[in-house]
Amino acid sequence: MANTEKVRLNKYLSESGVCSRREADRLIAEGRVTVNQKPAQPGMKVSDLDTILVGETPVKGREKKVVLAYYKPAGVTCTQRDRHAQVTLKDVLDYPVRVTYAGRLDRDSEGLLLMTNDGDLINGLMRAANYHEKEYLVRVNKPLSAEFLKKMSDGVFLKDLEVTTRPCTVKEEGRFLFRIVLTQGLNRQIRRMCRACGYDVVSIKRVRVANILLGRLNPGDVRVLSGEEKRELYERVARRETWTKKKECRN
Repeated sequence: MANTEKVRLNKYLSESGVCSRREADRLIAEGRVTVNQKPAQPGMKVSDLDTILVGETPVKGREKKVVLAYYKPAGVTCTQRDRHAQVTLKDVLDYPVRVTYAGRLDRDSEGLLLMTNDGDLINGLMRAANYHEKEYLVRVNKPLSAEFLKKMSDGVFLKDLEVTTRPCTVKEEGRFLFRIVLTQGLNRQIRRMCRACGYDVVSIKRVRVANILLGRLNPGDVRVLSGEEKRELYERVARRETWTKKKECRN
């Protein structure tokens, strides 16, 4: 049965599993989306009764919300727009519902990716102001020092980005291995932080996003979230969104 509720076009595209809302806004601005044979306009509202095309591909309508825990292997590129990527998520993740990552991992990193067709969930998890935790195990090229661990936890000034990272939790796990919990997602943040402190990263594995754990997944494995685990994830995102909006109103 068609869903006749009208929603903003960018939300409709994200809920249909086409792309994130931000990507939808870009596609609309570039004139690549049509609604009922006419160029789409930013902010317009649509429903399943409308004929919507992205390029020449029809959008089939909003799907049941699905959230996956996927172990991204090292060497796989998240974005589909990197023409130089040898292997992308599209090449290795075969799932009947089109899903998008909520927080990417760079090509050389591995571990937990949350994949979903829920655009609101993606936005909530990726919004830096919401302070969602992401936990990593990081191996570096030389023995850890107390000075290095303190610098990493206090916040590191990244000269090329002209920003100081947020204070974070850092724990030594071995001579060359440490655990770090971030609440922001700057581009290649851990690698930049380590380099600024005189270390090079050998490997990065993400083991947790919010309450979702990598657990016993092996590279390439997929697990569908359900039950209490999925409910808690949505509750965390909703609480953080409410907290962020209240904070923004106070400011």
